[in-house]
Amino acid sequence: MSGFPRSVVVGGSGAVGGMFAGLLREAGSRTLVVDLVPPPGRPDACLVGDVTAPGPELAAALRDADLVLLAVHEDVALKAVAPVTRLMRPGALLADTLSVRTGMAAELAAHAPGVQHVGLNPMFAPAAGMTGRPVAAVVTRDGPGVTALLRLVEGGGGRPVRLTAEEHDRTTAATQALTHAVILSFGLALARLGVDVRALAATAPPPHQVLLALLARVLGGSPEVYGDIQRSNPRAASARRALAEALRSFAALIGDDPDRADDPDRADAPDRADDPDRGDDPGHPGGFDGAGNLDGVFEELRRLMGPELAAGQDHCQELFRTLHRTDDEGEKDR
Repeated sequence: MSGFPRSVVVGGSGAVGGMFAGLLREAGSRTLVVDLVPPPGRPDACLVGDVTAPGPELAAALRDADLVLLAVHEDVALKAVAPVTRLMRPGALLADTLSVRTGMAAELAAHAPGVQHVGLNPMFAPAAGMTGRPVAAVVTRDGPGVTALLRLVEGGGGRPVRLTAEEHDRTTAATQALTHAVILSFGLALARLGVDVRALAATAPPPHQVLLALLARVLGGSPEVYGDIQRSNPRAASARRALAEALRSFAALIGDDPDRADDPDRADAPDRADDPDRGDDPGHPGGFDGAGNLDGVFEELRRLMGPELAAGQDHCQELFRTLHRTDDEGEKDR
């Protein structure tokens, strides 16, 4: 038994809501799916209703529910907190699946400080399945319902990771907003370089193959979803600024001048291959050898990785083996 004899999943026709509705039903909960529009071809699959202004039938379901899970957009979820919690019976659990936590924490503090609540953010696409995958869990007010829902996630193969609201948004700004910005910026850079992607795919060493694969995966998704992740997280802008500053720092470390005239990809760049005064020859007195400074950067980043460094190296080696379907060690330096 799920611990929730009766549950309501708002937005249960969507991918995330559907995943949790299925989990609850498999555990024996009588689960009502609520949505503004029923799934195509299935008019009886859900109760059509607006959770921000519940009608009589939805209000009755909310009063009877042991769990109300909001699997909807943040704007809807925040507007729903006050009307939903006024209807919920004492001891019932409110949960949501928002990808940003600080706004919900403030709304609960204002309108429902005594209601048990946990936010669950699956850190994976629902189509990938929950087994073995992390689910960020932000507990606003603990209680037996929270414990039961986290156990249900574990029973479904998920791996709940408890975070505070602030920790969640800071972490996801790095794991989601920063990661997606890196991948899409990589794609934009390829476009600006005017390279032949077929030639890249045919000649790329493993790290580049991985980046191409990540770019392809992101491009198979919804621009709206990726844009919402960038705009909704209050720390995403800081993550993007950190990325831009890090790239500028790296360019300076290598001795790169973005405005230099000898860039071979500039249309007006002169041919300086035989220029004895060119400054980008490490052996020339006017040149720059970034190896020493890169040693310091590598040491700093190794300290940052800490005990995760060795595990990450092993993970990458396995990934490269998968790419090449071979048992050798793969390439380490390219």
